[in-house]
Amino acid sequence: MSDRGREEEGALKFEIGKLAGLRELGLETCCWLELFLVLCGLATGLRSPGKAFSYKMIEDELALFDKSINEFWNKFKSTVSDTSCQMMGLRDTYKDSIKALTEKLSVKLKEEERMVEMFLEYQNQICRRNKLIQEKKDNLLRLIAEIKDKNEKLEVLTANIQDLKEEYARKKETISAANKANEEKLKRLQKSADLYKDRLGLEIRKIYGDKLQFIFTNIDPKHPENPFMFSLHLNEAREYEVSDSAPHLECLAEFQEKVRKTNNFSAFLANVRKAFTAMVYN
Repeated sequence: MSDRGREEEGALKFEIGKLAGLRELGLETCCWLELFLVLCGLATGLRSPGKAFSYKMIEDELALFDKSINEFWNKFKSTVSDTSCQMMGLRDTYKDSIKALTEKLSVKLKEEERMVEMFLEYQNQICRRNKLIQEKKDNLLRLIAEIKDKNEKLEVLTANIQDLKEEYARKKETISAANKANEEKLKRLQKSADLYKDRLGLEIRKIYGDKLQFIFTNIDPKHPENPFMFSLHLNEAREYEVSDSAPHLECLAEFQEKVRKTNNFSAFLANVRKAFTAMVYN
């Protein structure tokens, strides 16, 4: 085939392609045939008389071509229809899925909001409880500190009480010993007083201030009932202390110092009586 023949064949195929496009626009088979004949005529005019196509061959070719075009078009429409239906179904499914997903997300969002609210409420409750716990802890620590301080003070008081008890016991023992000694002295004095009362006319009385009053009689021969007296008591140093003599004796202080040194009370009483007697006769 020459180059010119190939060019003519390519032009024919191009024109047939255009006819396919016209087929899609709704042209009938006769129109196809007429157009094809025109094109073939044009092509025949361009060819040499020995190489022109026969009308029967062209008609057969066009019939086959039309059949192929119809099959392709039906298949295409079926495919496009199925695809469109599938796309619509997919679109509806997508919309339903989006709607369902939106509803689920809305429910989930509400649940999460409730969870957040519950979490915040629990967090606030925990904060309040922690605050109460901290307050109770502070109060407990304060009470423990107070109890500890009171225990320390109680220990100090207990120690002081123990010291006071021991001191009281010592003082009680000392006082008991002193009282016992005083009782013995009083017994001796009472014995001496009874003796002096019988023989010397001496009377001993207990007066205010824990003092003993010594009263002598039978000193003045003219008036034997006239009393001559003095008072005696023990001072803080547990020594004899003489006072309130009637009539007054200047030598009473000297007798007091002597009895403190000798502790001879009988001699002291005898000296006092002699002093009163000397006062009467002088």
